[in-house]
Amino acid sequence: MFTGLIQEVGLVQKSQKEGRDLRLTLQAPLLSPKVKLGDSVSVNGCCLTVVDIQAPLLAFQAVPETLNRTALGGLQEGSKVNLELPLTLSDPLGGHFVQGHVDGVAEITAIVPEGQGVRMTVKIPKNLSRYVVEKGSIALNGISLTAAAIKEDQVEVALIPHTLQHTDLGSKKAGDLLHVEVDILAKYVEKLSAGYLSAKS
Repeated sequence: MFTGLIQEVGLVQKSQKEGRDLRLTLQAPLLSPKVKLGDSVSVNGCCLTVVDIQAPLLAFQAVPETLNRTALGGLQEGSKVNLELPLTLSDPLGGHFVQGHVDGVAEITAIVPEGQGVRMTVKIPKNLSRYVVEKGSIALNGISLTAAAIKEDQVEVALIPHTLQHTDLGSKKAGDLLHVEVDILAKYVEKLSAGYLSAKS
């Protein structure tokens, strides 16, 4: 479990195909001393397992299931990635509960300056739009954000300068792809409500 508060922006040193799998080697000088083999790390919002440590490098292996559901296969040498270690019981929950289970891939459709920050619009998969509400939580590339507005499958988020400077979003442009994870609470409410309504009928 994560919070969506990014702890380091790493760089892809190598993205190498291994059969149907992908091995990602990332430069993570801040976090690499804090992890051990087998630990989980959120990489752009996708929970991956550390398979090798050669500080400041961390290596991860993505299997076909992960590659089919994410945009990790599009990462190239030098790509920026948002990194976060799992939440512990002593950590403050400053963002929202983020599982690191990517629900789908969103496409940036617009980036418009707004004050000192920007307003970014993303097109999310239509089957996910019902889980997003105005002023509700959404994770984009592992970043805990608030939906400023939503119209069908178009979600707008307001990004402050700090977010632009300390995540990969500051280098994104229209057409780029982002991992999206909707609020897990919305999915549980939907399932519980469906069960309740079925029982009532």
